[in-house]
Amino acid sequence: MRRTLLLSAVVFLLVSLPALAQLKSNLVFFTEQGEQFTLIMNGVKQNDTPETNVKVTDLPAPSYKVKIIFDDQTLGSIDKNIYVNQGNEITYAIKRNNKNEWVVRYMNETPLAQALPPAQGQRIIVYGAQPAQVQTVTQTTTVTESYNDTPPAGISVNMNVNDQSAGLNLNVNMNGIANGSQVSSSTTSTSYSTTTTTTTGRYDDGYDEPADGERPAYFLPGYTGQVGCPYPVHPDEFRDIKQSIATKTYDDTRLTIARQVISSNCLLSSQVKEIMLLFTYEDTRLELAKYAYGYTYDIGNFYKLNDAFTYESSIEELNEYIQGFNH
Repeated sequence: MRRTLLLSAVVFLLVSLPALAQLKSNLVFFTEQGEQFTLIMNGVKQNDTPETNVKVTDLPAPSYKVKIIFDDQTLGSIDKNIYVNQGNEITYAIKRNNKNEWVVRYMNETPLAQALPPAQGQRIIVYGAQPAQVQTVTQTTTVTESYNDTPPAGISVNMNVNDQSAGLNLNVNMNGIANGSQVSSSTTSTSYSTTTTTTTGRYDDGYDEPADGERPAYFLPGYTGQVGCPYPVHPDEFRDIKQSIATKTYDDTRLTIARQVISSNCLLSSQVKEIMLLFTYEDTRLELAKYAYGYTYDIGNFYKLNDAFTYESSIEELNEYIQGFNH
């Protein structure tokens, strides 16, 4: 019986793993006040013309480096690391925070099967598609009326109205005939047309990475100890990072995402501790603490992580690791 259950579990895993590996995600970015922007993901330009709402589909990886470049150059640009839950559609709002700074703020997410259809005016891009693809969604309504009438004899009226900008084409002909006439009208209107374009290639026009030394030095109030990395992640961005890790079910998956986050960011020791407390098992917390040490700003405060451990042996092992790291 036990062998049968084990065999069934193995078969289930073998069948499920390919499906899990194929899970992809969507990301939606929009501006609340209608500012137009260009979206850059992992250095690749996504929309060929500035838009106010961009959806990128078929994302295979769990994290991306995102840059928002406003069409209005006075607004500047935003850099952000985005972490996605595979199989979901995640929406981010581009807005000003209470300090009047531009931020990319997490809004909500939903499983792909429950995601809403494309919104009017939304630009949809298939991530990494080669070659560029164009998809058009058009909705057209046509109403035609035809009827007979008997106007007075000898009347002849011709009227044409053609307004392409309003999507209106109206033609009326009334030819008076002694015994009657035919009047016909035809109205055609197009409700909307959305064009989806995928553009590949690196984005190099009008965008240069900041030179070394341009960003002001960061100072942690009250801290005068050794510094392990130059500039900690912003609290708003860290909140998104923590939420992305917390939504994972298993410690192994959380650890994988946490390592990806840590390897591309600089954290405060207090932020490392918050991530550690998301894990259930002591050995996983210890492994994370070791990995994060080389990516921590205030490494002099690393002793504060000891409160996240239950056993003295974990504290001693972390201390030995730090001593070996510094020599």
